[in-house]
Amino acid sequence: MAKTPKTSKTPAAKTPRQSAPAPATGPVAAGRVPVGEPSSRPKACSILPDTTLGDDVALVAENMEKILSSPSYSLAQDDRHLLDKAEMRGVRMLLELGKPELALQADSITSTVIVFGGTQIVERPAAERRLSEARRAMARAQNTAAVPASAMALEGLARELKRAEQLLAYCRYYDAAREFARLVSIDNQCDDKRDYVIITGGGPGIMEAANRGAFDVGCKSIGLNIKLPSEQQPNPFITPELCFQFKYFALRKFHFILRAAAVVLFPGGFGTLDEMFETLTLRQTHRMQPVPIILFGRDYWSKVINFQFLADSGVIADEHLKLFSYAETPEEAWQQILDFHETMKTQA
Repeated sequence: MAKTPKTSKTPAAKTPRQSAPAPATGPVAAGRVPVGEPSSRPKACSILPDTTLGDDVALVAENMEKILSSPSYSLAQDDRHLLDKAEMRGVRMLLELGKPELALQADSITSTVIVFGGTQIVERPAAERRLSEARRAMARAQNTAAVPASAMALEGLARELKRAEQLLAYCRYYDAAREFARLVSIDNQCDDKRDYVIITGGGPGIMEAANRGAFDVGCKSIGLNIKLPSEQQPNPFITPELCFQFKYFALRKFHFILRAAAVVLFPGGFGTLDEMFETLTLRQTHRMQPVPIILFGRDYWSKVINFQFLADSGVIADEHLKLFSYAETPEEAWQQILDFHETMKTQA
């Protein structure tokens, strides 16, 4: 029997193995792409550049200029935008605390006399001009035949005329505040240590009169002005290096009270009343040093508030009526301050 021949097995052709790429060298190996050459790697974000920006000399120089001019590179104390942020309120308050304090120390000011009063109480020539303008406005309204003024308009003009007449009568308080400040200042600023330095809110009216009294005799006085919708321009009689502008009422009040040796309140409105009640409350609660609180002009103050009624009603103690006194003349007010501190020395 014939044998079936064996089929010879031909080995399968082997698929040639791809050789590994040669290791990268140069800028590509370091993850950089030469300037002008596109990257072979896919970008993770569409905004990424196609070139290596760090090798662009002009671009680097431009970035350096931006660094040096950036607000972030400026000193924090010079960055106004930063200081104006709400988050920096505490820093601003600290600055308002420290700036006046350093200036007062530099001028050796050890004690102050606070003078408060209304901004509308001005010197006589200004008050007379205001009254004349009110009279002319009334006369024009009454004599206009073409378009007669309404009853409401006439009533308003009559009201302004009456107010102008009353404010003219109050000019005596402007004169008194000026004389009071002169008396206080002239005997207490001859030495290196300055006592009883006049301090006001720095505005017009009674504040102006008090700063003016010190100015009249060549003495220093302080003005603590504050940023307001109106009346924020300081009067021209404040010692320039002792005129400060505040943003925060609380810090301004603090500097009023800190060195106070006396508080004298001339007739005024809401601001004067605010300062009066705050000072009385601080004394009532023993949260400030003992000082004389003098209400200048009993007739005015007795009409504004009935202190005796408060005591009779039981809402304040009888002894609280002793926290303040009245004065009618600059000499009387100044003497009360001297007597108060002489008594304090004796008791000590």
